[in-house]
Amino acid sequence: MEILVLFAVLLILLAIGVPVAFALFGAALATFAVADIPLIVAVQRMAAGISVFTLMAIPFFIFAGDLMYRAGIAERLVRVADAAFGRVRGGLGLVDVGASMMFGAVSGSAIASASAIGSTMVPLMDEKGYDRDFSVNVTVTAAIVGLLIPPSHNMIIYAAASGIGVSIGDLFLAGIVPGVLTGGLLMLTTWLVARWRNLPRGTFPGWRTFIRAAIYAVPGLFTGVLIMGGILSGIFTPTESSAVAVIYTIVVGTFVYRNLGWRGTWEAAQKSVRTAAMVLFIIAAATAFGFALALLEVPAALAGLIAVITDNPILTLLIINVMLLALGTFMDMAPLIVITTPIFLPVAMATGVDPVHFGIILMLNLGIGLVTPPVGSVLFVGSAVGKVPLSRMVATIWPFYLTLLISLALVTYLPGLSLWLPHAL
Repeated sequence: MEILVLFAVLLILLAIGVPVAFALFGAALATFAVADIPLIVAVQRMAAGISVFTLMAIPFFIFAGDLMYRAGIAERLVRVADAAFGRVRGGLGLVDVGASMMFGAVSGSAIASASAIGSTMVPLMDEKGYDRDFSVNVTVTAAIVGLLIPPSHNMIIYAAASGIGVSIGDLFLAGIVPGVLTGGLLMLTTWLVARWRNLPRGTFPGWRTFIRAAIYAVPGLFTGVLIMGGILSGIFTPTESSAVAVIYTIVVGTFVYRNLGWRGTWEAAQKSVRTAAMVLFIIAAATAFGFALALLEVPAALAGLIAVITDNPILTLLIINVMLLALGTFMDMAPLIVITTPIFLPVAMATGVDPVHFGIILMLNLGIGLVTPPVGSVLFVGSAVGKVPLSRMVATIWPFYLTLLISLALVTYLPGLSLWLPHAL
């Protein structure tokens, strides 16, 4: 009865348009009321869910990402990518993917990447004669790479939700190879679609222009090097690295690029506070919902169900991936990480999957959900930035979506892609 109430209330609230965080909290409250559990427990679990030191990195990384956009780092990354790939058929599409990979390496946010790179690239591609739906589809799918290439605040959420002390540093390292692989596959798909549509070809501006663009981009790209170098060397923790990223971005944006003043910094702080508050409230509500799931032994029941269906590790991971892809179509990434990690991580570990490897599978899988209707937040950002109807985007996004699924399969069944770098370092 309690399980029925939990999921029925959640689905009803989502169906009538209640925000995800309130729907999760409302479902938890209703379940506690039916189970005769004091309602104050839900509030206590919410407070406990965000009283985690590692979560302090989330507002800092969000702040750093917004500062990078305002400092003009995205624009400089576009320039260096354009100088490198612009001469190829559909070269601006490759530029879009390359710039998204580099921006992801310094911001770690898919939404920030889609907004920052899309605002620069979509008008430029439109001016050169590219199809608008192609431009937006490349932008939104390339933004997913930012969830894999460190730093990624979603990895921090996963580490906190795992409950077994998964190393954030290992997660950051584990995402690099899958991120580069996914970006490379998206570049290949972009080139093939550009050839099929006979899209424009650019010209190589010369080595002098390329070297100049690369030199201008180095201070911005150094953010990722600074973060990973500091973590690996033990100079600072992943949480402290987020504060270092903010300070470094302010220095670079103010004194090197000279695009960031007091007004821009203050506006970025205001926006980041709102965004971080929303993310943390979702995490808090999802923690209460997850506590209700644990009380009702839903994870154990689901694990038992999967064990009845199959004991094959390959099929088990396939079932988990299909379930996560389905959930990602109607829920946002942060609450899904908090809710599904305690459910699926023990099942995956029982089949011999490393928790760091599972974290990368989760990042890519739920990242695909961000570009899947009807609740794909990155899809909506791309539609707004490119002024393209969602229906037109969805009709032509399938080659890129298929590419992301191929990458997910490779990351799932080739654990060495994720684990080689953490083990080597």
